[in-house]
Amino acid sequence: MSASNGSSNGRRRVVVTGLGAVTPLGLDIESTWSSLLAGDSGAGEITQFDHSDYPVHFACEVKDFDPTEWIERKQARRMDRFTHLILAAARQACADAGLEIEKEPDRIGAAVATGIGGLQSFQDCHTQLVERGPDRVNPFSIPAIIPNLGAGWVSIELGTRGPLLSECTACAASNMAIGDGTDAIRLGRADVMLCGGTEAAVTQVGIAGFGAMRALSRRNDDPERASRPFDAKRDGFVMGEAGALLVIEELEHARARGAKIYAEVSGYGLSSDAKHITDPDPTGPVTALKMALGDAGVAVDEIDYINAHATSTPIGDSSETQMLKYALGEENAYKTPVSGTKGATGHCLGAAGAVEATFTVLSIRDGKLPPTINYEVEDPTCDLDYVPNEARDAEVKVAVSNSFGFGGHNACVVFKRYAE
Repeated sequence: MSASNGSSNGRRRVVVTGLGAVTPLGLDIESTWSSLLAGDSGAGEITQFDHSDYPVHFACEVKDFDPTEWIERKQARRMDRFTHLILAAARQACADAGLEIEKEPDRIGAAVATGIGGLQSFQDCHTQLVERGPDRVNPFSIPAIIPNLGAGWVSIELGTRGPLLSECTACAASNMAIGDGTDAIRLGRADVMLCGGTEAAVTQVGIAGFGAMRALSRRNDDPERASRPFDAKRDGFVMGEAGALLVIEELEHARARGAKIYAEVSGYGLSSDAKHITDPDPTGPVTALKMALGDAGVAVDEIDYINAHATSTPIGDSSETQMLKYALGEENAYKTPVSGTKGATGHCLGAAGAVEATFTVLSIRDGKLPPTINYEVEDPTCDLDYVPNEARDAEVKVAVSNSFGFGGHNACVVFKRYAE
């Protein structure tokens, strides 16, 4: 594709043409987005298991979700909840995009990320093994457990036959899925990619394991105010679950079929820390953000909004604040609005990037900056404009979504308002 089609460097341009999400704030895009803008919290007492003996009694669960609204009942019984969530989001996104996969399945692929995969199914398999013996383990256990089957089932159920990717890079995974899908289109391997992430780790193992790490908030008496990005009294993240997916598409392909265009995916950057499993270092994220901005051809003073990784952990939020100052320069960092939307959704692990990329795209569509809820006490190490507690009207032409994962995975995606 030539530069005459609007690309400054001759690459194929990539746009977002469909969105779908199932989150703690709602069972579709518009209910989730309206709840986010209203300042709602998705947190509440855990309903999926008896948490009496656990140190943490709350999470951001997806509520009132019936997988059989999206999946044939027999098939749904063979899948883990993490697969249920992404299939619902994928069907929503494809319907939103008006995408007819059966017309060109070889040119349509999927990149579906997860941090853990079928955690409940793994736990169930182990219980069956211990209590009933190896001959009585469910034969569908392994397909329900393995992380790539979120992507696999999206491909099987929707009929895509193009590239099929399954990023498993902790909390950076679904931002990498969006970036890898963008690269697949730019390289001509596909014309359309279904990119997103899913997680369903509100389980005994998930809550106990992260609780033992002291990663989770212990604010059991006030769950809705427990996730508080950048606030001085933050004490850990709140476990969330979600499935979210973006249909991204080569620009001329989208134009040819008359698709609506939400935004352009204009930049992708990634890096690694090579220092510590969980202790963040701003150096690696700075590299990823600068790479994404360079890929997009965006100067630091052109950024209108940043959706931060902002997990509500003491070290993580301070480190990301410092990283933004390093990457943007202090003057630009102080004047750039930054949201920590995990205050509302909790931390959806491998789905977080896709959920937050969706919010970033919607901020461009609607000219609305989602709030950082529960921001009450200023922290001197977190002193940027965090859009505290109330949504804000703003013209958003360029927006960034950050995701950083255990192990030192860093991924940043830049979206622009679409222009001819």
